[in-house]
Amino acid sequence: MKYYDKLIFELSKEGRCGYSLPVNKFPKAPEVPLQVAREAPLLLPQVSEPDVVRHYTNLSQMNFGVDTGFYPLGSCTMKYNPKINEEMAALQGFAGLHPLMPASVTQGACKVYEEMNKALAAITGMHTFTLDPCAGAHGELTGLMIMRTYHMNRGDFARTKVIVPDSAHGTNPASAAVCGLEVVEVKSLENGRIDVEALKPLLGPDIAGIMMTNPNTLGLFETEIKTIAKLVHDAGGLLYYDGANMNPLMGVVRPGDMGFDIMHLNLHKTFSTPHGGGGPGSGPVGVAKHLEGCIPGLRVSGFHGNFGVILRAYAYILALGNQHLKEVGQHAVLSANYIKECLKDKYKLPIEGVCKHEFVFDGLINDGAHDDVPGATTLDVAKRLLDYGFHAPTIYFPLLFHQALMIEPTETESKETIDAFIEVMRKIADEAAADPMLLHEAPHCTPISRPDETTAARNPILKYQDTL
Repeated sequence: MKYYDKLIFELSKEGRCGYSLPVNKFPKAPEVPLQVAREAPLLLPQVSEPDVVRHYTNLSQMNFGVDTGFYPLGSCTMKYNPKINEEMAALQGFAGLHPLMPASVTQGACKVYEEMNKALAAITGMHTFTLDPCAGAHGELTGLMIMRTYHMNRGDFARTKVIVPDSAHGTNPASAAVCGLEVVEVKSLENGRIDVEALKPLLGPDIAGIMMTNPNTLGLFETEIKTIAKLVHDAGGLLYYDGANMNPLMGVVRPGDMGFDIMHLNLHKTFSTPHGGGGPGSGPVGVAKHLEGCIPGLRVSGFHGNFGVILRAYAYILALGNQHLKEVGQHAVLSANYIKECLKDKYKLPIEGVCKHEFVFDGLINDGAHDDVPGATTLDVAKRLLDYGFHAPTIYFPLLFHQALMIEPTETESKETIDAFIEVMRKIADEAAADPMLLHEAPHCTPISRPDETTAARNPILKYQDTL
């Protein structure tokens, strides 16, 4: 372990100080009431200013982000966030606002909300949006609440089930369950798309609607979407669009034109706001005109959503405009197909054909297994990528394939970066074929190698324990 890889508490030295405060010229503050006072002094590290600066600077350099390298996470659209977005969000007229300020001084923010609503409606084909939901899953829950409200307002209380494809994002069934809906799974065909014939017998008077992602999590466009929309509508249900995969469609196809009644967008994915580690996020929900009255008010968030994220996305849309928003999807689709074709002789491609913004491999063609040596897995490939300076793609999702490796290159990546990624992926495949143990033991060049992820998730150590 390097010296500055230690915890800040481990660098602490009794009596060392890295700051000084001016002499207090104000009257002495009243004593803290005993019932809320600490019984013992707060444990804080005692370190010098250089130690603090070096410690946190080194920690920041250990982190991987979109600003430091290629981040090809499938279904997460980790695209670069233009710094002009940050500059706009940092303007004092916006950053200094408080939601309880009087309307007379918040008209600029209100105008942003109004214009953002119009822009999202134009891009998606929806009638109007609510910008209140603070994340994608939050938007899903809000959209399903709208779906339930619609049916209940018509006195149709029997519709308590929602259909979810077996290729869906994991948040879809989770959101449906939280909303009190029973999940009914519809299977996919071998070509990765919804089995329309399997869908038909599922439709009935108890179905509230269907949740779909288009393109789906395999990066494939649901070519039977118009037929699916008619079947669901004829059965009295609604279509919900999971907007996590909207990136390749902007300016080309609109969910509203496909027949969707409700949808959410991940502003923090499609419209470039930085995200990860649980936030920040924004999941606006759009509806067709006949559902406008079902949009909830301030019941889904404390005020009016995550304004900073909305503002960044608004700056992104204005900077690109109609024509360049369309090019976003076109470049993302081109990049994904380029990588797929360059690697399919090394990695198993379960479904041939043109993909959209992402695609899925099913492990290595030659994993190097021999005698008593197990072959290299998708996890091994992901770990080995870290040694070469690339973040790993999404692995083991979707669940349709045992060794799923989902790759999504966004439109902001240069051909040189993509070529370098392809070269490394090919090299890793060759390493696996020649010496799978090299991959089993990867990563070799990171501060830690393979932590016990299950224990870390179930029994996390969240605070420093003084053992002295």
